[in-house]
Amino acid sequence: MNISNRASSSEQDNNKVKGALSDIRVIELGQLIAGPFCGQLLADHGAEVIKIEQPGVGDPMRVWGRGKPVWWPVVARNKKSVTLNLRTDKGQEILKKLIKDADILLENFRPGTMEKWGLGYEELSKINPGLIMVRVSGYGQTGPYAPRAGYGGIGEAMGGMRYLAGDPSTPPSRIGLSIGDSLAATYACLGAMMALHHRERTGKGQVVDSAIYEAVLAMMESTIPEYTEGGYIRERTGSILPKVAPSNVYPTKDGELLIGANQDSVFKRLAEAMGQPELAEDPKYATHVARGEHQKELDDLISEWTRTLTTDEVLAKMEEYGVPAGRMYRAPEMLSDPHYKAREAVIKVDHPKFKNLFMQNVFPKLSETPGQVRWAGPELGQHNEEVYKGILGMTDEEIQALRDAGDI
Repeated sequence: MNISNRASSSEQDNNKVKGALSDIRVIELGQLIAGPFCGQLLADHGAEVIKIEQPGVGDPMRVWGRGKPVWWPVVARNKKSVTLNLRTDKGQEILKKLIKDADILLENFRPGTMEKWGLGYEELSKINPGLIMVRVSGYGQTGPYAPRAGYGGIGEAMGGMRYLAGDPSTPPSRIGLSIGDSLAATYACLGAMMALHHRERTGKGQVVDSAIYEAVLAMMESTIPEYTEGGYIRERTGSILPKVAPSNVYPTKDGELLIGANQDSVFKRLAEAMGQPELAEDPKYATHVARGEHQKELDDLISEWTRTLTTDEVLAKMEEYGVPAGRMYRAPEMLSDPHYKAREAVIKVDHPKFKNLFMQNVFPKLSETPGQVRWAGPELGQHNEEVYKGILGMTDEEIQALRDAGDI
């Protein structure tokens, strides 16, 4: 596909509904989180994402979830599902035909798997020189660890994030999300956008190599130079940021909330809200450095005050005095919050099986091409005929023969 073609005014109106990537075709291979989340991001903004799944089995995400398998409708939303056995010669032949008119091939197999099937980039780029191959893996496509099996948690550990998660009195913690997979997928999506821009100028495709551990490493702020320049190694700190105060979770009569008032001017407003304006003039708390030196003492003072009020009362005070503060949100709070509702951050999506299916909306928000959730994750092979007939021009007899042979 040629992304440089300018759309007519009617096409532009249509694209505004579909999203900025409505002229892009993506072939998604792989399974679980790291690759498919990248596909979700592309599909959210209008790309035609054709997800290839193993016949009779499908992506394991189809059965993942607490009680009901409700992750699949999210991570596979806006995608078309076709079944294809990539381990057979015929399956590989069909994939090559699909690649001919595709813009992006997305995969998250262990490095070497695509080459073993005769589907490496060198082979596929002969069929489609403009193809962008997005490869998500634990350790990347090169280096001594490349052949290893790579899971998100391992990438989080190797990238340095797991070591810093949790309280210093406990072993390193999982943060409650598959953040390593999601970061690698997000960077893979960013890489795909860069590669599309490069192709628009040159006509040439390329490989986007997104490693989970490097995606995590990219988020690690200044941990490396802190060590190389000063010998400092960051440690787990729980709910605080050492030497940055006040910035913590504080108890209230009926719960807890986060207050961030570490800037001098903001701390002055917090002191006024507390009815203790003299704190802002106290040498122990008057400056950023001083507050950092007396962090625990200051947190204790603030906690004494917040404990006398309800969460609503503290939040009202913080808003009145312009001090950043917020609740610890879970799903129930997200669904009831008026700001969430006003921005449609969470939406209800129609589904044949789940009657109360809510999920996060498309993000980021674009003013002209906002994208949308067009449908939830599809049934296995739901789009076989649409893709094999409509794109490859197969007949009913040919499709049935593929079914009989186990190729689809």
